[in-house]
Amino acid sequence: MTSTTDIETFASRYATVWNEPDPARRSAAIAALWDEDGVAFIGSADYRGRDAIQARVTEAHEQFVATGEFRFVAANDAVHHHNAVTFTVHMVPAAGGEPVWAGVVFALLGEDGRIHRDYQFAGAQAATRAVVTEFLSRLAEGKPEQIAELFAEAVDWQLDWPVEGHPAVPWIKPRSTRAEVADHFRALNTFHVPGKSGGVAPRILIDGPDAVVLGEIRQTVKANGKAYSARCALQLTIDHGLITRYHVYEDSLTVAQALSGSDL
Repeated sequence: MTSTTDIETFASRYATVWNEPDPARRSAAIAALWDEDGVAFIGSADYRGRDAIQARVTEAHEQFVATGEFRFVAANDAVHHHNAVTFTVHMVPAAGGEPVWAGVVFALLGEDGRIHRDYQFAGAQAATRAVVTEFLSRLAEGKPEQIAELFAEAVDWQLDWPVEGHPAVPWIKPRSTRAEVADHFRALNTFHVPGKSGGVAPRILIDGPDAVVLGEIRQTVKANGKAYSARCALQLTIDHGLITRYHVYEDSLTVAQALSGSDL
């Protein structure tokens, strides 16, 4: 998608598929929107594979649309960058009137333009939660470039370390751009063993565009094989689908001790 028209058309196609009464046309529309291994997430469940997604769409159609009560429409607020699209879908009375439900869709597209991962959130704070959830997913995958795609070009970046830093953790330094964000996570990967990172499932607190993520990181140092865990908190701000503030508060003493191989 390269234009505003393309993006709005995509959002409209997404909303329209829930209204399609003909099963064959609905199936074809779903196949055109989602890739075969696509996954759709809602707050209480996930639907893996096109067949599961089709079953979900069909169920929603029968419950809300086939009765003649409602229809789904896309709001004119679609935003797109790289392989991500976010927009709002409204459920409105079929006879006309104000929306009775709104959901924010955050969709990650494959190279062919079809949906690979589809997060749907309901509520006023849905867009913030969608971006934070995707950020944590990419962080777990450990791919710096894909992580950086979720950040704005200019970032309010702060880590809970002394200004002078520490020689054992050279990746901790001032950052302010999307490119520097990618460098940060690339350097982080350099000092730790791939496949031996993880953490405790985080708790996410949302307040409008702001989010706090509370959790624990677990890493293994590549140079000395030392495993460590450290509690941390992230403070994020989301604006138009991008992370504009990234503040980290962590157990920096434990990290420095593990990297230096000594008790500080």
